[in-house]
Amino acid sequence: MTDKNQPQTIFYARVSTTEQTISHQAEQAKAAGFKIDEVISDEGVSGVSVPLAERPEGKRLFDLLRRGDTLVVRWVDRLGRNYTDVTDTMRVLLAKGVIIKTVINGMVFDGDTIDPMQQAVRDAMIAFMAAMAEANAATLKIAQKAGIDHAKGNPQKYLGRKPSYNLAALQSVEDLLGKGQGASAVARETGLSRATVIRIKDDLVGAYAALERWGT
Repeated sequence: MTDKNQPQTIFYARVSTTEQTISHQAEQAKAAGFKIDEVISDEGVSGVSVPLAERPEGKRLFDLLRRGDTLVVRWVDRLGRNYTDVTDTMRVLLAKGVIIKTVINGMVFDGDTIDPMQQAVRDAMIAFMAAMAEANAATLKIAQKAGIDHAKGNPQKYLGRKPSYNLAALQSVEDLLGKGQGASAVARETGLSRATVIRIKDDLVGAYAALERWGT
């Protein structure tokens, strides 16, 4: 049984109806070497319109985390896809003494950092990653709207070429690329062609959108 007086490592996952499964995100974290004491998740919740503190399990997350605890997320977009929400959330947690780590790229944000230069670098990185999360959400929304509008006029053309990969394969490609593996190595490990891996790498949002269009 876990000693609640000892620092805990809590993994938080958020999924909408079209994104990765909670189990996949948790397994990805464990495969990256994280020893998780508890998994907390919100399912079917938008990261754009619903701040973390207003999500059913997000509220509990704020109550559970204590100084010295570690919060692990797949990437900062699990905390939110709104710049202000993400930056405010991370700063509140860091002020509590919580360490935030990401599975992708292995980022570490430590609230106990006291060196001014390290603080500046940390805060700049938080701002950059939060901005990227919002930009990615905006890009996906625009792509989805454009596809829906186009489908009304030409539904057959809208589908485009059927993807040669399924959701599990796409998630594996994303994970491996996030760990810095090259296209050839990823192709060998997933069984996809190198050209397919490169297309996914160049347009990850489009790759997920293609799966959604085909319902796969």
